[in-house]
Amino acid sequence: LFYILPPDIVYFCYESINNSCYKELRPPYFPTLLYTVMWTVILLTIFGNLLVIISISHFKQLHSPTNYLILSLAVTDLLMGGFVMPPTMSQLIDGCWYYGEFFCKFYFGTVIMLCTASIIHLSVISLDRYYAVCHPLSYKAVITVSVTLHVILISWILSALTGYIIIFLELNMKGIEHIYRNRCIGSCILVQNEASGLVSSLLSFYIPGFIMICIYLKIFKVAKRQAKSIKDLSQHIQTNEQKKDAALQKKETKAAKTLAIVLGVFLVCWLPFFLCNIINPILNHPAPPTMTDVLAWIGYMNSTFNPLVYGFFYTWFRKCLKIIALGKIFKADSSRTKLFAD
Repeated sequence: LFYILPPDIVYFCYESINNSCYKELRPPYFPTLLYTVMWTVILLTIFGNLLVIISISHFKQLHSPTNYLILSLAVTDLLMGGFVMPPTMSQLIDGCWYYGEFFCKFYFGTVIMLCTASIIHLSVISLDRYYAVCHPLSYKAVITVSVTLHVILISWILSALTGYIIIFLELNMKGIEHIYRNRCIGSCILVQNEASGLVSSLLSFYIPGFIMICIYLKIFKVAKRQAKSIKDLSQHIQTNEQKKDAALQKKETKAAKTLAIVLGVFLVCWLPFFLCNIINPILNHPAPPTMTDVLAWIGYMNSTFNPLVYGFFYTWFRKCLKIIALGKIFKADSSRTKLFAD
């Protein structure tokens, strides 16, 4: 993928700076191809999540605790596509970081914040589905809009504190400061010591991921048992109230399945990066920066896939897209459009 340069020709990110990083030259077709592909991914991420945000914000029938959590998760995905992906794309393709040291720190603080916010939101969503499927009678009393909005606010505050404190206090570099001090100008890499890499990966990915998988397994076990009970009951005469409860239970289980897929996509996208995040410090950082950038980009693409999952599994989202595409969203009382049966 790279040109083989004569030994007497060396290119730098900053030609006028002594400690500048070497610049890797790509073939002429390489930047054009990658820019096309990566800008397509970025635009899909931005517009896909923007449509989710507009849909849930505009249509009153979607104003529910679960959808507010999905809305907040879409905001994290939108920020990932609009703020995080473009600088990573630039560094991957050009081989240099031109945005300065402060923005590098701010950038990685934001990456950690958004990744932490995503895992917290997915954790809360799994608890929301647990109550909806396993404790339907107490669900509306426990999971209210007010409680959900407070949880979302706390999630963002905790995520921001986690991301920016770790980076700006340089807690990730205790004991390996020499690696950071000796780096060349024109690079932006996240350096972590063994303890930081292990603890951050466990707290931000492995432990929450394992707990959420256990919660969803419990949900589907209960849902399977409830489905059997509904089937047995359907063989006898059902009252209208029992039919309504059965329909609601089916709806909640379908939502749980969809959100479990969202969790699965998150785990699959981020697993390569978090494996590298643990192994790389232990082996004294043999992985080249380009490799970690590529693994991080795969993780960022989780934000691209989420709206696609909603579009594939949620009929209300497809209806929202049709209304928005046809311009009907600008009509009076469009916010009261019935998207599904109550």
